[in-house]
Amino acid sequence: MTLIGETQGQPAANKADLIKDATDQSFMADVVEASKTTPVIVDFWATWCGPCRQLGPALEKAVLAAKGAVKLVKIDIDRNPAYAGQLRVQSIPAVFAFVDGRPVDGFMGALPDSQVKQFIDRIAGMGGGGSGSPVDDLLALAKESLELGDMGGAAQAYAQVLQMDPSNVKAIGGLARLYQQAGDLERAAEVLEMAPEDAKDPDIDAVRAALTLAAEAPSETAEFERRLAADPDDHEARLEYAKALAGQNRLMEAADQLIESIGRDREWNEQAARKQLLTIFEAAGPMSDVAKQGRRKLSAILFS
Repeated sequence: MTLIGETQGQPAANKADLIKDATDQSFMADVVEASKTTPVIVDFWATWCGPCRQLGPALEKAVLAAKGAVKLVKIDIDRNPAYAGQLRVQSIPAVFAFVDGRPVDGFMGALPDSQVKQFIDRIAGMGGGGSGSPVDDLLALAKESLELGDMGGAAQAYAQVLQMDPSNVKAIGGLARLYQQAGDLERAAEVLEMAPEDAKDPDIDAVRAALTLAAEAPSETAEFERRLAADPDDHEARLEYAKALAGQNRLMEAADQLIESIGRDREWNEQAARKQLLTIFEAAGPMSDVAKQGRRKLSAILFS
């Protein structure tokens, strides 16, 4: 794989085209009819609602980041109660997603920014019929390539996204993750430098965790193996041994060592083994075999 060069991104979609205030009178045009071409997120809110003030900016940020793949309509329920009543809104903020003229998903209450982004990304992906942006199509191609084991194809798709949108968090995370999995942490770090400081993405989090593990890893394991052979309760040696294994990308073995330490003394050094184990889970990915098996083994110890 080769790193993409610096290119000029495409101009972002006009905010006024993507985010608007609507009324009961304009609901049919702004939501129902509009959602037949592009998914529409409806945010029912009120000026007195504190959580609404928290959720609103997160929704706007995620919608703008989707670059036209989804739109946001904001409705003040104090001034426009009709459709909130029809949708049985009982508390706010209340968010509904409309696709093809009908509500398909939603949630109530404020969510963390990461979950808001996941919701928006999921709804944006429902805009079928060729209405997705080129960026969305390329990200879908990258996902399909990964599912087929075509790492080169995925890397190429991510690189094309970054040529159009150099700050695209999904493509940055995906490409960095590919470099990390190929053992090229230097290039993974270079790609991560393209990400905004506040970027939240599972792949970016995983690569950052892997870089942290590599930076902390001792170069050799022999010394720690000797110490553990002499004293299995040498928790410092076991922790350093696990760090060395993680630095060699032997994450399952590293997790097993840390779980062994937790089983012997879970409180040692302010739960240092548990904290290191969580970093390994993050580096491996939340749905990886390392994380799944590790959590099962950890639960067996903690709740036995």
